[in-house]
Amino acid sequence: MSTQSPQSANPRGRPRKNREEQPRIEGLEVRELLAMYRNMFLSREMDDEEIRLKGKGQIFFQINSCGHEAINTALGMVLEAGKDWFFPYYRDRALMLQLGLTPVEMLKTATAARDEPAGAGRQMPSHWGSERLQVVNQSSCTGSQCLHAVGCAEAFMKGHRKEELRDQIRNWSDGEVAFVSVGDGTTSEGEFWEALSTACTLDLPVLFVVEDNGYAISVPVEVNTPGGSISKLVLGFPGLDVHEVDGCDPVACHTLLKDVVSDMRNGNGPALVHAHVVRPYSHSLSDDESAYRSAKELEADALKDPLTTFPLFLKERGIATEEQLEEIRNQVKQEVRIASDIAVSSPQAHPDTILEHVYSEDVDPTGADFDTEPAPLAQAQPTTMVDLINSAMRDEMRRDPRIHVFGEDVADASRSEVLADVKGKGGVFKATAGLQREFGDDRVYNSPLAEANIVGRAIGMAVRGLKPVVEIQFLDYIWPAFHQIRSELALLRWRSAGVDRCPVVIRVASGGYLRGGAIYHSQSAETMFTHIPGLRVVMPSNAQDANGLLRTAIRCDDPVIFLEHKHLYRQTHNKSVDPGPDYMIPFGKAARVREGKDLTILTYGALVHRCSTAAKTLAQEGIEAEILDLRSLAPYDWEAIRESVMRTNRVLIAHEETLSWGYGAEIAARIQDELFDHLDAPVRRVAAMDCFVAYAPQLEEKILPQPEKVANAARNLALY
Repeated sequence: MSTQSPQSANPRGRPRKNREEQPRIEGLEVRELLAMYRNMFLSREMDDEEIRLKGKGQIFFQINSCGHEAINTALGMVLEAGKDWFFPYYRDRALMLQLGLTPVEMLKTATAARDEPAGAGRQMPSHWGSERLQVVNQSSCTGSQCLHAVGCAEAFMKGHRKEELRDQIRNWSDGEVAFVSVGDGTTSEGEFWEALSTACTLDLPVLFVVEDNGYAISVPVEVNTPGGSISKLVLGFPGLDVHEVDGCDPVACHTLLKDVVSDMRNGNGPALVHAHVVRPYSHSLSDDESAYRSAKELEADALKDPLTTFPLFLKERGIATEEQLEEIRNQVKQEVRIASDIAVSSPQAHPDTILEHVYSEDVDPTGADFDTEPAPLAQAQPTTMVDLINSAMRDEMRRDPRIHVFGEDVADASRSEVLADVKGKGGVFKATAGLQREFGDDRVYNSPLAEANIVGRAIGMAVRGLKPVVEIQFLDYIWPAFHQIRSELALLRWRSAGVDRCPVVIRVASGGYLRGGAIYHSQSAETMFTHIPGLRVVMPSNAQDANGLLRTAIRCDDPVIFLEHKHLYRQTHNKSVDPGPDYMIPFGKAARVREGKDLTILTYGALVHRCSTAAKTLAQEGIEAEILDLRSLAPYDWEAIRESVMRTNRVLIAHEETLSWGYGAEIAARIQDELFDHLDAPVRRVAAMDCFVAYAPQLEEKILPQPEKVANAARNLALY
């Protein structure tokens, strides 16, 4: 076993001196070396115990960390639990043990015990999470955590630059490092590269560790990585400190990491450590690596196994005898057996708890605290929806220094030195105009052209207690971020049993009725978000509602998808005076736009005005239609719907999304299910045709629901 770290791949890295002649091994004392071995063996024994429990049906999933113990143990020795922040992956068992996660806690996660630290029976084994250790609850989606680490480090840097903000940032600590680890396969994911790019651009203290065991399940590294070496690929990233190390050599890993982390605490920016490890076991218990790896290859890896090489090294150097090592192993085995017995006998998570922590249990955005009256300024003049969205953000940023606004083109000018000479951008629809001028570059700024980057960084910042209000220019381009929204943003609170939360507001321009928008600027897809537990989804139809609902979104404690219909931004029919800096509308509270006795029209967004136009036509024919503007889509106001339908006995649902599998389908199903006896006619729906919005105006007009179509459907329903 070498005691000398390989030469750094980066000119910034320093060559390591050979210190084998010194009494201590690279500065490590005998007790530290023995502790290294103990932690490494403990990790391996924990893997073996979980495999035994899986075989007995006492746990339900297992993925091992075998072969990664050396680099992980060294990381745990140089990083600090309670100071640094951790975004690990599922092969980091030895790191977690070294940081202080106990065998009992680990095995309780595997047995789905009620009091396990990762998620009260919701989280998978080896998917780490610990509030005490500042390990943010881990996803199984490879690479997504890289952007969270970047956002976490951004929050630290904001506190570093602005002392008065530090108390607002969760557990801010001077010199902290954001750690994130991935396997070699994950380096093919886009989020990995986006995270590297932003960490370098912003010079953030993010430690990227690539634990390269040569395989992404069955796919070898040369298929995932051009040239087979991630450290060589990233050499061109400015400001990135790149190192390569034998990840099976704990001494070499410790020597390198001690200096890398020290440099980062002293102000160095991001670093990437490429650790070569082995995988002596299959990917998981559902995988058989003998199906794709030769016996010769497996034998070669076995010779590099740190649980084989490191004890030999300790004996050869006179650090320990075989008897001493055997004593350590016996102690560990006994500790694991006791931990296993405790975990297996621990009470299981109770089924009655499954709906806990889907949403915040501390802040209820549907409650009376969010139901306030307008207080417009004297002599205030009606203004547009986009202006009142801007006003709400401006008011909230004055109130709460935690709010940070970013996205593509949201700044007045990225190069702030030109602000005196230019008009300023402030978003493609001007919704954020002037915010940078008032609140500065550190609170309002442009992001790269990368939607996953925007949302992923926002998650990391929100975990630290900041309040990101981010913009996605068009709903049509939100899909690169959908993975972050569904698998991370909406899920984090629930899977961590309420420990981690990320109350991000995502503002999105949505919808059609704008000529020339075509297939990439005119779509509606609210159902894609409303069916995801953990998200709040709202869509205002007028300026005052947009102002009040956005303020509620910002002040609530859940992630919110705030859909802004771009056609409504500057319409005259929906103008309003500014309702004041404390005006809020509760989520899940519909507005009765028009009273009627003959049928109920349920709608939202741009269809509110079109349904109102249709209702005026119907009134001339003696048909009085009641219109409910849902405003909030998740949650929605079932009580208002129920009351109206029970009174009118007929209901039409109108929305801009496509008819099939659209938002109205769920509402219709519930009405039929719970209010069938009160219906005098079938539930009808009016919606967009089952295709995308086209470029040609005559095609768009045909595809999207128009007042005439609403009126015809309502007329037929009233006469049923």
